[in-house]
Amino acid sequence: MTTPTRQESQQTDRLSDEVLESAKAGQRAASAAVHAFITTVDEAIRERREAIREDSALHALRKSLIEAGLELSDKLITAQYEFLRSIVREAGEALNKADGQKR
Repeated sequence: MTTPTRQESQQTDRLSDEVLESAKAGQRAASAAVHAFITTVDEAIRERREAIREDSALHALRKSLIEAGLELSDKLITAQYEFLRSIVREAGEALNKADGQKR
């Protein structure tokens, strides 16, 4: 097995950095979406508080909705992570294959 060239090493590092930044951006976006969702739920409940007299019912509804939003966010982050992991794995395989063909 040959040692990767400087250019190949830089490309790999750049790809890793891009994937990491993409994962971070996805996490920030998911967090912002959850915060927006919670704000929307809170506003909707506040607007309907008079119609629903039972505060415990509102609390249970709010809790159920927010848990569903958090679960959705978690699934989206996991899907993004798995996607990015597959990109890195495939890029590594492509670099190894290219390295093998150079010999």
